[in-house]
Amino acid sequence: MIDPMVWLIVLPLAWACFAFLLGPGRGARPAIAGLAVQLLLALQLAAGLNDSGAGAHAIGGWGAPLGIDLAADGLSVAMLLLTQVVVLPLAIYARTYFASYAAEARYFWPLAGFLIAGLNALFLSADLFNLYVTLELVGLAAVGLVAAGGGAKQITAALRYLFATLLGSGAYLLGVALIYGAYGTVSIPTLLPLVTAEAPDVVRLAGGLMLAGLMLKTALFPFHFWLPPAHGGAPAPVSALLSALVVKASFYLILRLWLGPFAPLAGIIAWLPALLGAAAIFWGSYQAICARRIKMLVAYSTVAQLGYLFLIFPLLPTEGALQAGIMQAYAHGLAKAAMFAAAGVLIEATGQDTVEGLAGAAQQLPLTLFAFGLAGITLMGLPPSAGFLAKWQLIEAALAQGHWIIAVAALAGGLLAAVYVFRVLRQAFLLAPVGDVRPVPRMLEWMALLLAAASVLLGLRGVELMQLLGVPAMGGAS
Repeated sequence: MIDPMVWLIVLPLAWACFAFLLGPGRGARPAIAGLAVQLLLALQLAAGLNDSGAGAHAIGGWGAPLGIDLAADGLSVAMLLLTQVVVLPLAIYARTYFASYAAEARYFWPLAGFLIAGLNALFLSADLFNLYVTLELVGLAAVGLVAAGGGAKQITAALRYLFATLLGSGAYLLGVALIYGAYGTVSIPTLLPLVTAEAPDVVRLAGGLMLAGLMLKTALFPFHFWLPPAHGGAPAPVSALLSALVVKASFYLILRLWLGPFAPLAGIIAWLPALLGAAAIFWGSYQAICARRIKMLVAYSTVAQLGYLFLIFPLLPTEGALQAGIMQAYAHGLAKAAMFAAAGVLIEATGQDTVEGLAGAAQQLPLTLFAFGLAGITLMGLPPSAGFLAKWQLIEAALAQGHWIIAVAALAGGLLAAVYVFRVLRQAFLLAPVGDVRPVPRMLEWMALLLAAASVLLGLRGVELMQLLGVPAMGGAS
């Protein structure tokens, strides 16, 4: 019988290697076929999880602590599903988009395959060192995608990204080494009963280093310096991948450790990520409102929206907080992929990359602007979108615990998102003379619309996702 956990890692590696062997710019068809199979495997894994609970797979028959274990619970499978659901439409979008960008498409498919394999392996890894290895695979593949165009700005952004990801990974790895020195294991299930509130100072230092490194990789304010140039300067499909998925990997890992082995120590600094998250909402929104270039506006919006993910930490592990965070990850992932995809269409069609250059674009590109607006509805948190459901759950959990300041930050962020979203829409709907608008393939517009519509419709069908998150981890960790 096929184990979905294994094939979700092996399959993207296989089509990535095949795409590399086919030569520069080739490999789109096997990649799309592989991604379709991966989506089915993720759905199969989710269905099996709901029926029989969390699962595990010992690679080569050697389980922890001597071997490598893969583990699947509600949280990890939810992130696996998000990855496959976002990547498949983006792959179809990228195949059409890169038809006229030969230089940027040279190694897109192999690098994208390694990136997806790294993400899938990260969500299924059950020990701290393998999480480091998968983080490195994701980070290096993402840097390669940013630098693929070869332009001076892209290389500069990629080097800044590389510095940030290596620094973050180094801090995380040092923390793993300290944990191993203290307990003689890096297996998460094994560490669960070992780490207590009376843990030695070296363990607290290790947790601080790992948290700092992962916040840097997530681009949480004020560690966001690398994100806007990387996301704003990369090709549209790459920007969408990075913003929708890559920054979620390190957030997932913080959440996994926070609810797992470091749970006894988490109360000490629970408000630190929340305060940084609130600052990210206001600072990122301000920069998005002021941005001249449309992709930089969307990139700074990512800085702001990531802040919502960290507002949940003072509320954990109470009911509703985890659900709010994962629903926000879904809402942001789908909406931001759609927004970058729509921005790519607008830039390609108008030849302008500034907000001012979009004047009158709605007359020629109504479908694209509709997709951008739908994604904006999700980011603002308007009903019935997934963004509304996420913010509702967050505010409800915050008020239930008396943390009204979290509710205020969430509400203020929605209003600020409306400012920068309507700034783009207002400019596009101006009754201004329309310049030369080049025709763009309809597939680009339809994929942007599909992602945006999914971000809204998920708000109507979030029950299944909430049920999936209720499946506990092996050993009892959430």
